[in-house]
Amino acid sequence: MVSLSWKQKTASVLAATGLLWALAAPGWAEEKADAGTVIADGKQISLEFTLSLEDKTQVQSNIGQEPMVYVHGTRQIIPGLEKQLTGLKVGDTKHVELSPEDGYGPKDPARTQEVEKDKIPEEARKVGSKLTGQGPQGQPMYAEVKEVKEKTLVLDLNHPLAGKKLIFDIKVLKVENAPPPPATPTEGPGATPGAPEAKPADAAPTPTPEPKKAE
Repeated sequence: MVSLSWKQKTASVLAATGLLWALAAPGWAEEKADAGTVIADGKQISLEFTLSLEDKTQVQSNIGQEPMVYVHGTRQIIPGLEKQLTGLKVGDTKHVELSPEDGYGPKDPARTQEVEKDKIPEEARKVGSKLTGQGPQGQPMYAEVKEVKEKTLVLDLNHPLAGKKLIFDIKVLKVENAPPPPATPTEGPGATPGAPEAKPADAAPTPTPEPKKAE
């Protein structure tokens, strides 16, 4: 058996350590490159999700269907959920519980609007009927008939999930760079007109003349 001096032993350890570094380097480099798959602002995200309520009622799920796709950091989804997803990677799963304040907000008893009966489909002119419509700037609207009067209906304009705790089970399917937005001309044919005047945040949107009954 050959005995090694202290210097030889040290050299052997360093050499072995160097070998380990050489072997570990490719994996470390791969992990660094993988940082691009982390959810961050400007990334296009594909998700699988199930949304439930506290009483276990399942509101929506896309498992086995097309993924939900959005661009992170652009407020295309609930801000409270977006915050919880930041930093996740492809393949990660997460259970998220959002309070009403972080979801669709608390239910506001004052968020109602009175409309003429002839603007609502006849079959929906009863308390509890749920309606969908479109606001003046194209945003989706939800309403429920709260009261029926002689010539008008009182609509509750709160989101159907306002005041409710939201429970999400999420799986990250894909993280990629978001495609650039299409170029928009600023003058001439096809130019974008000036932005419409913003409405106050607490102003109730006006229902469309013929909202459709929700399925």
